[in-house]
Amino acid sequence: MNDSLDKREAANRLKAQTAHLSVISNTGLVILKFVVGFAIGSVSIISEAIHSSMDLLAAVIAFFSVKKSAEPPDAGHSFGHGKFEDISGLVEALLIFVAAIVIIIEAGLKLLSGTEQEFSPTLLYAGIAVMGISVLANWYVSTRLMKVAKETESIALECDAWHLRTDIYTSLGVFAGLILIHFTGLTILDPLIAIAVGLVILNAAWSLLKRSFADLIDHSIPKQDEDRIIAIICDHASEYAGFHGLRTRRSGPEIFIEFHLVVPGEVSVTQSHDLADHLESDLCVEYPRANVTIHIEPCTRGCTRCGSFCTVSEKKGSGEK
Repeated sequence: MNDSLDKREAANRLKAQTAHLSVISNTGLVILKFVVGFAIGSVSIISEAIHSSMDLLAAVIAFFSVKKSAEPPDAGHSFGHGKFEDISGLVEALLIFVAAIVIIIEAGLKLLSGTEQEFSPTLLYAGIAVMGISVLANWYVSTRLMKVAKETESIALECDAWHLRTDIYTSLGVFAGLILIHFTGLTILDPLIAIAVGLVILNAAWSLLKRSFADLIDHSIPKQDEDRIIAIICDHASEYAGFHGLRTRRSGPEIFIEFHLVVPGEVSVTQSHDLADHLESDLCVEYPRANVTIHIEPCTRGCTRCGSFCTVSEKKGSGEK
């Protein structure tokens, strides 16, 4: 149990450090993009600055949510604070929607105005450089975020990582567009690229929204994980009569697993308790953030409550039928 607590504490520290890195990176990129975007008058760069501003706000939310979710259960939150990460993911997804709509509206207005704009070659080079820096910085930070998110099962960090990955794609689009403007002089490409950026962001926001909302309404964990949980329980099939009523849900990085374990009627309370502890320990090896609840039930010969998992007839032997 101490090893499990140590792993949780290490994971919480790693999550906080990685979220802090995202805040620092996004702050620098927002400043650079706004300064260069307004200097050039490029709506595509300004749209990227707005996008990065949403990323920065999302990174700040993720930073505080992972710190809050790491707090142990208390009198008001007996199941822990994991839902703070789910709420963070939902808020971040909504912020991305807002950013995308603002970008599309601004670019559309510029297209409708029909005004041509001259870009200074020197400032255009600065814009290209800023977009290149943005791609490299976000690639490094998003890769780091995604790695830690998978290791710690953090929806907040995963949402933050996806924010930055969409920023990579959109920054690459703006980067390519600015180069085309430099060689062709077609400044109409600037708002067109901004609209494309907005559409990409909308798609990413929808995916994140669905994921965050599923966790908030206590959706079951993925089927492959439930199948793995069943396999772990079945590794001890010779020690019990069967099990049923498996239920799972996620709360931020925490996983909740509940099921009924059916044991032969002659098994003592102590033996049943030891078996439940052993199963819980095995499940926590595979899922360190799991909270396991096992309800023990007695089973007598001829029991039909265990469904397809009941092996009592095999244990008792065909001669007792």
